[in-house]
Amino acid sequence: MKRYIVATIKSWNIDNYYKLQKEHPEAELRLITQKEELTLELLSSFRPNYVFFPHWSWIIPPDVCDSYNCVVFHMTDLPFGRGGSPMQNLIVRGIYDTKISAIKAGIGVDTGPIYFKEPVNIAEGNADDIFSRISGIIFGKMIPRFLNEELIPVEQIGEVVSFKRRKPEQSEIPDGLSQRQIYDYIRMLDGEGYPTAYKKYNSGRIFFTDAKFEDGVVTAMAHFWEEHS
Repeated sequence: MKRYIVATIKSWNIDNYYKLQKEHPEAELRLITQKEELTLELLSSFRPNYVFFPHWSWIIPPDVCDSYNCVVFHMTDLPFGRGGSPMQNLIVRGIYDTKISAIKAGIGVDTGPIYFKEPVNIAEGNADDIFSRISGIIFGKMIPRFLNEELIPVEQIGEVVSFKRRKPEQSEIPDGLSQRQIYDYIRMLDGEGYPTAYKKYNSGRIFFTDAKFEDGVVTAMAHFWEEHS
């Protein structure tokens, strides 16, 4: 029996992991959700054929990458969009049609050879909606291919465009945006673990969630928080 490890921290991926486990009894699957669990000792005892990283917030230890087939799922059409915060960096650029690249992890950020890609559209939905949709593609289409096929990655080709990881202070909605851009800005930060989009107002901030865009106008839920000196 082949063995596989899924290392992830997001709730939607954990839910889909258990669905995958039920749908593929022919494979032995194990879930890792903590940084401390990902050790060479654990992997050497389990001996996985692949280690999948659908959403992982930490650097994969070099000895793990060197010893096992580690697969990262990155939300851009690599080599375009290497780096952090891919979803937000795509949306602020007005790029809604993208791909999920399954890459072999190694030295360098998102520089590894690519197994294959799957298309995805991120024009609608908040961050949680988008990640949930992407999770469905990864667990419903992409990981099963590794379970059923012998895949060989190929080196990335094309112009390299790098993204920088966004910082919490970039959550303030800039002035001069169109209604569509305001909608995008709110929704791309409306999700688990992200700093909510806001505007400064008098002595505080107004935070925005649950954005909708209809007939060219954006509406959203607003919550005022007063800053105290």
